[in-house]
Amino acid sequence: MRPNVPSDADPGPGLAPGPGPGPGFDSGHGPVTRDGVGPLPADGDGVRRRSVSPVGPTPSSPPAPPTPPEAVAPLMRGISVLRRLTEADGVLSLSALEKATGLARSTVDRITATLARMGYVRLDGRDAVLAPRLMELGNAYLASIRLPRLLDAHADALADELDESVSLAVADQDGVRFIHQATRRRAMSLSFRIGDLLPAERTAPGPLFAAEWGPEDWARWRARREADPEGRGFPAVPPREGAYDDFEARTESAAARGWALDDQLIEPGLVAVSVPVRDPRTGRVACVASVVSHTSRHTTDSLRSTLLPRLRATVARMEGELAGTPREPAAPDGGSPPPSPTPTPTPSGLAAWTGASKQELGREFIESLARGLTVVTSFGEGRADLTLTDVARATGLARATARRALITLEHLGYVESSDRVFRLTPRVLGLGFPPLSMLPLPRIAAPHLAELSARVHESASLAILTAGGDEVQYTARVATSRIMSVNITLGTRFPAYATSLGRVMLAGLLPEVSLPERLIPLTPRSVTDPRELLTVLERVRADGYALVDGELEEGLRSIAVPVHDRDGRVTAAVNVAMHSSRRSVEQCVEEILPELRATVHRIESELWVAGMFRRVPGV
Repeated sequence: MRPNVPSDADPGPGLAPGPGPGPGFDSGHGPVTRDGVGPLPADGDGVRRRSVSPVGPTPSSPPAPPTPPEAVAPLMRGISVLRRLTEADGVLSLSALEKATGLARSTVDRITATLARMGYVRLDGRDAVLAPRLMELGNAYLASIRLPRLLDAHADALADELDESVSLAVADQDGVRFIHQATRRRAMSLSFRIGDLLPAERTAPGPLFAAEWGPEDWARWRARREADPEGRGFPAVPPREGAYDDFEARTESAAARGWALDDQLIEPGLVAVSVPVRDPRTGRVACVASVVSHTSRHTTDSLRSTLLPRLRATVARMEGELAGTPREPAAPDGGSPPPSPTPTPTPSGLAAWTGASKQELGREFIESLARGLTVVTSFGEGRADLTLTDVARATGLARATARRALITLEHLGYVESSDRVFRLTPRVLGLGFPPLSMLPLPRIAAPHLAELSARVHESASLAILTAGGDEVQYTARVATSRIMSVNITLGTRFPAYATSLGRVMLAGLLPEVSLPERLIPLTPRSVTDPRELLTVLERVRADGYALVDGELEEGLRSIAVPVHDRDGRVTAAVNVAMHSSRRSVEQCVEEILPELRATVHRIESELWVAGMFRRVPGV
């Protein structure tokens, strides 16, 4: 049956004739693969998807909804590649991708080339590696629901108060996905990642969400239980027999009490207590807040008696936050959606960008894949509910193109619709967010440092200021291959005042910067007068870079540029270091500085995307 796709003037039902495959079948059971991609029509080059046997289809598996004739096959294939990379923790060889997806190698090459052009994947030799910019898809969902922005601070404060991990989770049909984690630094700590999909029956939030399920939801859950009795379709948790046994009884209990427990359902030793956060306007569960601990610190009885009252108090404050917030913030101009907080092509520039990409890559660039993924980024804060016209306007795409992309995304479960309005679903978080949400700054910067070092043929490094601000600590480094080169290992510390890295970071702290009372001369060139150093730092701040010539060590010359976070604070610095015989001071400024600034710009772009809804660790 042809899906009934409404126009703005046609108040028809949603794009698809029925709901897409549920999270359980998003995990590889039944006739639908993990990303919901079934048999695909031929691509533009006539390449068809190879037949892949799913993991043990059973007679109890519900039939997959038919692929709509308007579905965009390259978009489905591209999402399949992203899903397989996500399942592999972000890295797969191209040959492994070919096997995992069942796609022809030429199709895998075209998809990864397109994703690399978009900045979503990095091609490293024979490997495809997920890149931080891919997180803009998940960021679009998180921004559209606004829950992390409104509730994160309350969750973080409770974690500090209790010295326990606190999480926020949303329902994804019969699964649960985390949208925020406030973890504690311990040898044994919570390791779930934002976007990880867990089975509802093995979590504390699950019964609270299931308390609102209807008959269709329970039918979907029972079908999954029969098809996958050990829950092997959820790679974020270990398989377990009997996990389903008392879920319906626990759901009834949670509905009556208004809270739920996880007594080592996920794995031995892990316990949790959860309370629903309800939308004051509808009374329905918006998300669930949980405190997670270990049996060495808490029993289920102490969770109830000690942690539950404070969790309830925090949830009350969260609900007050939701009650005092408008449902949708006004757009800046009263009509058009606000600009995207992430560096996607602007609507006016999208056509030019795709055209230039097609001209550069030729048939290796798949325009329909790039356009389809851009539709996801049209959603965001203040843009949670969009009509077809809204999506076309926000992306700059033709309505027919936007419509086909929405048909495809709804079929795969990444978009849902009602009353001519579309919104993203939590499944979007499954596109790279779990592995990428764990990346620290050094791993974000590493490939860019390698490219910089290769271009200038000198060593490149990333460093942060230590807690006291007196030293710099090297956290990432790429050395050049020379007989005589700068030899510095990760973790090395140097006095901040005598290094280019330290000076650009100290300059970012002006005027509150605290300098050592005594500056030790490391070479005859070292600045040792605090007033002179302060003058130097003011000039560094004005210039936007620092160049240090022989002050840390005779013959060592380096130039550094600061790295800023989303709020404009200097969080780290990148430098290029060399022997003074290889380049003059003037050559460093003329030749190295532009390359250095371009590299830092690329690092900042990825850092800002990665740090939109989490704090990116500096080490």
